[in-house]
Amino acid sequence: MRLTALQLPARFGEARQQLAFAEALLEGGPATDLVLFNEAALTGYVSTAQDFDLTPFAEPLEGPTRAALQHLARRFDCLVVGPLVEREEDRCFNAILGVAPDGQTLLHYRKHHPWFPETWATKGATPGTLVTWRGVQLLPAICFDVHFLTADAGPLLDAADLLLFASAWVDDEGEGDSRTPILEALAAQHHVAVLNANWGPGTPRVPGQGGSMFVEASGQVRTRMSTASGRLDVLW
Repeated sequence: MRLTALQLPARFGEARQQLAFAEALLEGGPATDLVLFNEAALTGYVSTAQDFDLTPFAEPLEGPTRAALQHLARRFDCLVVGPLVEREEDRCFNAILGVAPDGQTLLHYRKHHPWFPETWATKGATPGTLVTWRGVQLLPAICFDVHFLTADAGPLLDAADLLLFASAWVDDEGEGDSRTPILEALAAQHHVAVLNANWGPGTPRVPGQGGSMFVEASGQVRTRMSTASGRLDVLW
């Protein structure tokens, strides 16, 4: 199975440009079975003015973002797991969708632990659900969720083959990379591989961007993206 993590640059409110960039990346590389976008890849996670409110981009589950992901899934014959700022009545969620080539929504996950600045986001009801794609058991998680996964979803992690980890990671200035050791420890503890799609350097530029990676179930990082943006492909 080929896995692909898309690392899109940080841009705020430029969904059409981000989708076009993602489609060009998929056109330019080998066929793949699964594509994972980084967290809030289409809308952006935060503006240059430090505005974290994504509710202006909120839409229903069956909205234009799902249609765009379905287009990519059908065109490239793969499962496309991408971000959605989801509105349901008076609530909004930081969510991800996994859309299959036949148009089925195979995966629908709402972030269980919104980060502190995400005051706009309602907490998702469950810490995740296992889904199967081409014989592989997948478990989704979004960024800040990773700090609670063992406590919230330990048995699910033990049963999963692959953790799909979408992030817009932020590190403290001068503190170095905190994401890698967390993912290495999680993989080794639960013997689960991890595909991480992280946001790329852009606007704003913050510590923690870049470095999308694949971690083996042994806890060893097999490969990591060294460019600012692009696609990371793994034969697994």
